[in-house]
This record gives sequence, C-alpha cells and structure tokens, in this order.
Amino acid sequence: MANMASANEMRDRLLDKAAVDPDFRATLLSDPKSAITRELGVELPDGVNVIVHENDANTVHLALPATELSEEQLESVAAGRCCCCW
Repeated sequence: MANMASANEMRDRLLDKAAVDPDFRATLLSDPKSAITRELGVELPDGVNVIVHENDANTVHLALPATELSEEQLESVAAGRCCCCW
C-alpha cells in the first residue's frame, strides 16, 4: 500500500504543478516522460508509455487499470518499485 501512496503523491505533485505552471503543463502534454523525469527525478523504462489527456467541458477521460500484469510488472511490484501505475 505504501507504493500506491507514493504513486498517488507523485500524481498529485504533477497535477498540482500543471495547474499553476503553463510551461510544465504544455511539456506534460507533449512529452510526458521527460516532464516526469525532470519534476520527480524518476527515469521511466523504455517500455513504459505515458499518455496525458486533458479534460475539457465536453470530454472526461477515464483510465481503467490493466486486467493482467506482465512478468516484468510482477517483478517490479515484488521488488517494491513503482513505475507510475496511477
């Protein structure tokens, strides 16, 4: 559960900064991995894709969790690492 708290804290930090820093928001939308690396100091593996969507008055995005974890993801969880599973 500690990893989930950390993931939530990281997500909240990104969202908070994007709310007040237009340049960071633009980078988060156009190049999310580099924005995350610069803000959180976390290097995401090459196999991890990050897609950032922006809600508007007519569109709300909902992200569903994966139904199965890959072997690599299982090893990552077992090792106590968090790789941005928000």
